[in-house]
Amino acid sequence: MEQKVLNVGIIGLGEVAQVLHLPVLESLPQLYRISALCDISPKLVAYMGEKYRVDSLYTDASGLVKQADLDVVFVLNSDEYHAECAIAAADNKKHVLIEKPMSLTEAEADAIIEAQKRNNVKMMVGYMRRYASSFVEAVKEIGGFDKIQYARVRDIIGPNSYFVKPTSHVVFFDDIPEELKKDKQDRAERLVKEATGIDASSPYFSFYRLLCGLSSHDLSAMREAIGMPKGVVGAKLTNNGSPFLSVIFDYDQFSVTFETGIDGQGRFDAHVEVYSTNKSVRVQYDTPYIRHLPTKLYVNETVGENYTESVIRPTLTDPYTLELKNLYDVITQDLTPKTTPEDYKKDLAVFKMIIDAVIEKKNKN
Repeated sequence: MEQKVLNVGIIGLGEVAQVLHLPVLESLPQLYRISALCDISPKLVAYMGEKYRVDSLYTDASGLVKQADLDVVFVLNSDEYHAECAIAAADNKKHVLIEKPMSLTEAEADAIIEAQKRNNVKMMVGYMRRYASSFVEAVKEIGGFDKIQYARVRDIIGPNSYFVKPTSHVVFFDDIPEELKKDKQDRAERLVKEATGIDASSPYFSFYRLLCGLSSHDLSAMREAIGMPKGVVGAKLTNNGSPFLSVIFDYDQFSVTFETGIDGQGRFDAHVEVYSTNKSVRVQYDTPYIRHLPTKLYVNETVGENYTESVIRPTLTDPYTLELKNLYDVITQDLTPKTTPEDYKKDLAVFKMIIDAVIEKKNKN
């Protein structure tokens, strides 16, 4: 039987779509066909339509989701619009891939979950790091630990431009209508205040966006590897020109340190490391903006007097490709993805734990 090729509609044609999603889709012609594109920049959607030979072009997502031949919609636009676009796609009986963060508020998350159930479609949140082969293997290793002594989660990176500019050609056009720019800003202020009570004038406004953005990858991977934290022992946010966050999570029998920040160095250090008594496992990620840089698994173990250090690279296939292959199986084989909207709601709870702890410490001082 001939394999079905899924028709994809893409909402949002920014940097991530141009550097990753579109090239990965194009590399999987046996699975996907890029059939419709949408962006609020008319010049950008026209440019990308010509580049990828796509005739169905939109500047309004409400038009794209109604296109009859689409099987799945990728929601890759700004996160203030994720819930609206995902729900509209589901209501038009389309399966959905939503880039992280799926939503900024619990109410949005609940509305997405209800739309998914109401329409009986598949929805996957784009946590590609959790589909990396090294991470999948690490979770298996950690599951075999007699007990966990300690874990560390880290994501300290430099600006994405260090990796994008030398390796990719990304285009932008200054033709977005002013009213749409204002609508985006207004939505961000309203949604963050709804989620946290924080006004846009607060220094913690951008901090919450950091948690929903960069940190969501790490905290989601942490949850899959070792479960949900009981709470936060302590947290401190500093910003001496660049934001840095340190958190200690309470896991009852052990603790986890989480550290993240963005500075001016051209490097990418992201990993999850878990320690048992005689063994430790670390997944080391590199920047996703240069495809096929390997995600490595490091396993250190002592048996008797024998200490071994292993470096394992299960594959050179990048996590985005593995994620989209998994999405194809989810849709065509009626499977449930591990990165569901329900799963994402747990990340919102972790974000709230952290921001409450940071603000509480600040108020005490």
